[in-house]
Parts: sequence; structure tokens; C-alpha cells
Amino acid sequence: MDYSKTVNLPQTSMPMKADLPKREPGWVEFWQKNGIYEQMLAVRKGRKKYVLHDGPPYANGHLHMGHALNKILKDIIVKSRAMAGHYAPYIPGWDCHGLPIEHALMKELGKDKHTVDMVDFRKKAAEFALKFMDIQRTEFKRLGIFGDWDKPYLTLTPSYEGGILRVFRELFKKDLIYRSLKPVQWCWHCETALAEAEVEYENKESIAIYVKFPAKLMIDVNDKSKDIDLFFIIWTTTPWTLPANTGLMLNHELTYSIVKLKSRNEHWLLLSNRLKTILENKLGLTSDDYEIVKTLKGKDCIWTNGNYSRPFGDFIRVNESKVFTSLEVSSEDGSGIVHIAPGHGEIDYI
Repeated sequence: MDYSKTVNLPQTSMPMKADLPKREPGWVEFWQKNGIYEQMLAVRKGRKKYVLHDGPPYANGHLHMGHALNKILKDIIVKSRAMAGHYAPYIPGWDCHGLPIEHALMKELGKDKHTVDMVDFRKKAAEFALKFMDIQRTEFKRLGIFGDWDKPYLTLTPSYEGGILRVFRELFKKDLIYRSLKPVQWCWHCETALAEAEVEYENKESIAIYVKFPAKLMIDVNDKSKDIDLFFIIWTTTPWTLPANTGLMLNHELTYSIVKLKSRNEHWLLLSNRLKTILENKLGLTSDDYEIVKTLKGKDCIWTNGNYSRPFGDFIRVNESKVFTSLEVSSEDGSGIVHIAPGHGEIDYI
């Protein structure tokens, strides 16, 4: 065929129109009335099974584009596996507990957790979840999603909760359940703890700063015991965590220096290989402005016995502010001394 020639298509007065809003409900009704999903499973019974374990949505409102994207893509996967010859059942489900449901119900009631009766609120939350489960089920069907919609799993049913308890019991028997502590994110607006999966981080640039943490103590300097004003010089890229400081951390294998700043009559402790970068490049000092009075390993720097002072007041009440050592501390940047704020992260907490 010569594609360079113009092809004259027949003229028609009828416009091209899919008219899907009117036609799609008829298709969905046909599928449901004739049990197409059930027939699809029946003819493949005994074949190799393909099961999509689908994380359930919260039953807390009408569907949005996120639901559509999630469920339509999963439906394509399940249907394609069925068309490839697999036995591919799909069991839908709903998460009927949690903050998203409680938050939506609070908005509907126009109340907060301080103005509701907790037992009555739980009953209302269950009714709220079941109402929107039914609404979402209808809307998922309208999207053409195949599944066992008459027998979904709901996290509030006794059988489901019983299953959780049975699994918990087995884990407990295997000594996999233990009690401990960990920092959790707290939402000041909703007044509740947040799961890690619920926290979304934005990119943020902050000024990295050096801070002096004072520790007055007797220390051997040049074979003479002197009571000197010594400061731990810390470096942090998260300055907003400083008021929550409860500890300092050094690397026990690296070499540190106690440096006397002549103009200030102060002694600073920081990583030896970062001296020039911090004192000369950052502060503009010269080699005549300071002298190294002692070098020692990080593991030998634990003389403060918790007696350093936090320069931000006692916002956090702790019995003592401790100095730790760990190989986690880097020698590539900073001062070789990291401040620890366990309320701001699990690594610091540990």
C-alpha cells in the first residue's frame, strides 16, 4: 500500500461518541447479573492459584483518585492472571479502625476527643466505618473491579479480631513479643501518635551549626592537673533538636584534641583532623591563635561522668547528661561530636 496517497474516508453526520457514562453502568450490571467473576473462577478451578494480597483502604469517605489508581491497577493484574489461565480470586477488605476514621467522624460531629464520650464514640465510629464500607463497595463495583464483594473481610468483625489474637498468641509462645520503649511521632493538631507510614517528609534545608557544650572539670593537661573551662564542640544539621538534647556522642577509635583558644581563655574538645577546617576555615583563626594542649582517643574522653551542661536550660528534665562513644560518629564532616536528642529519632533513642 502506498501510504503517501491521501485516503478519503466516507463522510458521516454521526459524531464519534463513546457515551461511557451511560454505557458503562449497563456493562457493570450485565457482569453482575450474569456472575461473570464467578464464572471466571469456576472455569479455572483447580488451576495454579494467583492471589493478590491487597492492603485494605480505610472506610472513612467516598473514593478519590488515589483509590481509583490503586484498585484499577490491581484489578488489571488480577484479571490478566486469570486470562493467563490462573485461578485468581480477589477478596476485598476494609480497615475499620484508626485515626483516619476517627478524624473524619470528629469533623462530621463537629467535636474533638475532649468533648465526646469514648464508649459512645467507638460505637459511632463502627457505624461510620460500616456506612462508608458499603458506599465504597458500590463505587468500586462502578469502576468495574471484579471481586467477592458479598464476602469482604472487615477488621472489626469478631472473626477477624479473633484471628489477630490467635496469631498474637502464637507469636507470644515463640518469645517474639516483648515490651520496650521507642520514640513515636506525635501530631499536635490531632493530639495522637502517628504511625511511621503516616508521616510524610518534605525536603528542608537548614543551617548547620557548631555549638559549645560546657563541662567544667579537673583534667590532666601537660602532666599538670588543672581546673579548666572545657567545651565540647558539637556540629548538627538539625538545630531545632538542640533543646531536646540529653547526651553527646564521640567515636571511641578516633583521635581528639583539647585546644586552648588564647583570646578566649577557653579549651575546646574536637576531632583532631577537623581542627584546621573549623578553627581556621570556619572561624578565621590562625595557627597562632590557638594551641593543642592534649590529644587523646575518643574512648578516653569519658571523664565528665554526665557533668556537662546543656546551654538551652532545663526544658527536658533528665537526671544526667551523658557522654557516649560509638563508631557511628563520622570523621568526614562536623566536629566529631554529635549531640543526641532521643525524642527526635530512633537511632538517637537507641
